Formats: sequence, C-alpha cells, structure tokens
Amino acid sequence: MLYFSYGSNMSSRRLLSRVPSAKYVTTAALSGHDLRFHKRSLDGSAKCDAFATQSDEHAVRGVVYHIAESHKAALDRIEGLGQGYEEKTVELLTSSNETLVAYTYFATFIDPSLKPYQWYKRHVLTGALEYALPEKYIDKLRDIEAIEDPNRQRYVDEIAIYKDGLT
Repeated sequence: MLYFSYGSNMSSRRLLSRVPSAKYVTTAALSGHDLRFHKRSLDGSAKCDAFATQSDEHAVRGVVYHIAESHKAALDRIEGLGQGYEEKTVELLTSSNETLVAYTYFATFIDPSLKPYQWYKRHVLTGALEYALPEKYIDKLRDIEAIEDPNRQRYVDEIAIYKDGLT
C-alpha cells in the first residue's frame, strides 16, 4: 500500500526503523494543504500536519513509500491513529507529473502555540534533503523554530539513527 509521508517519516532511516518493509516510490505534492507544525504530541511538542486549506497556493511536499499491509497497524500505533492523527486517502501529484493515490495522516489535536523539538525537525529536514525536495521548501523547513527537548535521553535516542554522520 502507498503511504504519503510529509513529516519525520520522510527520513528513510526514521521510517525503516519503524516499518522495515518501507520502499521508496517517489516524491509528491499534496495540493490544497499547508505544512504546519501544530499537531499536539503526547511528549508536549509539535509534530507536522498536512493542514487542509483548499488553496491552490499551498502544497505539502513529501515522500511516497510502499509499505506492506502487515506493517500498517504498527505504523498506525506509532503515529497515534485515533489519538491525535486520523487517516485519509489523498490524491498526489508526483515529481514526474503523474497522479497517485495514497493514504496519509492528518492532525486532529492542534495547538498552534507549540514548537517542534530539534530532533523532530532534524528528521523532517533530513528526509526533505535526502529526497531533494525543492530548495524553497527546504528553506521553509529550515526556518521553522524548534526547541530543545527537556528529555535529553529521548534526544540521544532519536538522533542515534544518524550516528554514522550521514545527514
């Protein structure tokens, strides 16, 4: 099944550590949506949301992966399906101008006052760089204000997947 990732799961290392069957398919854009870091997470920080705006001026960029149906339940749990994220089927425009249908998650617990932790922003930015999303979009991600995670061990655990120095 096809999964559209626009947040931390764009990073192949991040997603593969969670869903070993994930295989890169293509990059794509979800029009009529804007990337917002306002999903209230259980850890008290902000996570990404593909916020529906219905405006042609907005598009969320991301990565389409194929995942085994047997791994979807695990990803649902990790993403918090029913506990801050819900699922929807979306129509995407790929980098080769093809239309693709995939599922993705969208936020239902929103708090615009929250900021993402630095490690979370790193996952998002790493994925965007890894798959060469448009430079303007990457610049937008770089400009997102992130905060230090008060749980130092969580920070260490989260960035451990990049321990060999690659992105």
